[in-house]
Amino acid sequence: MSLLIRPATLEDIAQIEAIVEAAYSPYIERIGRKPAPMLDDYASQVLARRVHVLAQEKTLSGFVVLIDTEEYLLLDNIAVNPAVMGQGFGRQLLDFAERHALDAGYPSIRLYTNEAMRENIALYLRRGYVETHRVEENGLRRVHMRKALS
Repeated sequence: MSLLIRPATLEDIAQIEAIVEAAYSPYIERIGRKPAPMLDDYASQVLARRVHVLAQEKTLSGFVVLIDTEEYLLLDNIAVNPAVMGQGFGRQLLDFAERHALDAGYPSIRLYTNEAMRENIALYLRRGYVETHRVEENGLRRVHMRKALS
């Protein structure tokens, strides 16, 4: 299976939204509401050239949303279709995000996740991210993390 990471197009929106729904719906009960990624405007994100997809031809396995700031690259969202989890696609997308940050000259990459998503926090810690702070934003309890790049 030949997968590549490429910039998303508007043709990808339906699949991106389906991945978001499948990946984040299980957290609704735990958080008590829809997680923030389920409320995002993916067409706007795609038009702003922030979204990259992991695709085999026209079939998407996952995606990542990256936002440039003056000081760091923000990994705003990363999601893999639960139907293909366990195949290393999340790792490929994280590797891509970190390479993208390095190539852009950023000294670090940052992200945040809901504190109820304990599995994600553990995964990021294993990947070398460190927790910087916790805060409530827009009614969501978020854990902010950072990874220094070299």
